[in-house]
Amino acid sequence: MIRFFRHYVPLNLLMLLLIESLILGGAIYLGVSARFLDLGATPHDLDPLLPKALAFTTVMLGLMTASGLYAAEWRGGIRALLQRLGLSFGLGLVTMSLLFYLFPVLLVGRGVFLLSFGLALCGILLSRALFIHWTQVGALKTRTLVIGTSSRAAHIEALLSKLGHASNTQVVGYLPMGGSHHFVDHARIIDTQESLVDLTTRLQINEIIIAVRDRRNGGMPVQDLLQCKLRGVRILELSNFFERENGHLQLDSMNASWMILADGFHQGMMRDTVKRLFDLVISAAMLVVTLPLIALTALLIKMESPGPVLYRQERVGQGCRNFTILKFRSMCVDAEKDGKPRWAGQNDSRVTLTGRFIRRTRIDELPQIFNVFFGDMSFVGPRPERPYFVQDLTQKIPYYGVRHTVKPGITGWAQVRYPYGATDEDAMHKLQYDLYYVKNHSLFLDLMILFQTAQVVLWGKGVR
Repeated sequence: MIRFFRHYVPLNLLMLLLIESLILGGAIYLGVSARFLDLGATPHDLDPLLPKALAFTTVMLGLMTASGLYAAEWRGGIRALLQRLGLSFGLGLVTMSLLFYLFPVLLVGRGVFLLSFGLALCGILLSRALFIHWTQVGALKTRTLVIGTSSRAAHIEALLSKLGHASNTQVVGYLPMGGSHHFVDHARIIDTQESLVDLTTRLQINEIIIAVRDRRNGGMPVQDLLQCKLRGVRILELSNFFERENGHLQLDSMNASWMILADGFHQGMMRDTVKRLFDLVISAAMLVVTLPLIALTALLIKMESPGPVLYRQERVGQGCRNFTILKFRSMCVDAEKDGKPRWAGQNDSRVTLTGRFIRRTRIDELPQIFNVFFGDMSFVGPRPERPYFVQDLTQKIPYYGVRHTVKPGITGWAQVRYPYGATDEDAMHKLQYDLYYVKNHSLFLDLMILFQTAQVVLWGKGVR
């Protein structure tokens, strides 16, 4: 893993991104060379080729990212891969045609472009086939030793099993630290009298994860751990491991002192100013682009059922201040006629026909652009909840109030990483992702979330 702006990015995905960038850019040069091979030289009206290659590469990488082809947890089969590549290249064909019309300087000619387009598609298919093989044989995986065999260590094994080939960690074994109860596979427990330094050398360990809760009474080999670190072996706390591998902060491995001493959880005027400018630019652009869609949605809602087009609801924002959120009404007007708030359920009978469509495509969230424009919300941040649920969840879940130290958002890290939640347990899992965002939020992470939101919209993930 490599860390950019406090966010972990898998090394294999970075290498794939670099390789496919070269393939896409190189396809333009190869297409031109192949098309005009008989002429012996490239026509002068195509020079320079670099801006055209960069435009094509940028468009295609953006569309492939939005389609989920660079998701760290990607585990799709060949059929899903072909579907997403087909969507990306289909949209790419349309987008590049529009760019050629709007910016004639980028035009390379129909014959050249179609040839380059075909070469790019073949190159990406080849790189993906090699990447799938690469991940299956475990190339570039980090050889890891876990200290401890308790239930905390068992969480590591459960996570890696869930991630499968998407994980960049290979646990070589578990080293027991006292106690007679082992919660991991006994066949993977290392029973040795070797020192920790000798063991890591023999097993070629790159990383050690500390999964021991009770570290008093000399139970931890502190001097050996220090020697390992001085020899270049990374030492990780369990909470840092989950933060890196799963993009969330594990609640049961956190405490107040860790939060105080950990890197992150920064707030500041510069960061707030940059984020506010980002929100204003994005919300203004989104409003211009989606205005026809907003008008059409309002008309359909009005035609289908009586009642207001917009649904107003009180939510809790930054600093626990309440504000009124705007959404397109997707339910019948008497959805909570008993006055008791409730979570939305799967195939909820209160949802109208138009409402079901706009919820699936996230069109119901579009009026929140006005909330962003007026400063109540940000484009990216933890989803705001209703005061009734906030009061209840704050009492049940530790650190729930931490999510209110930043502005709530239309989309967020929890929304793109976890399916729709309708229980207290779901709220706890989503909080772990929200805490990760509060700890590591940056403009880079916001852009990543926006790309992944496009993926959620395109493939209808986590919809109720």
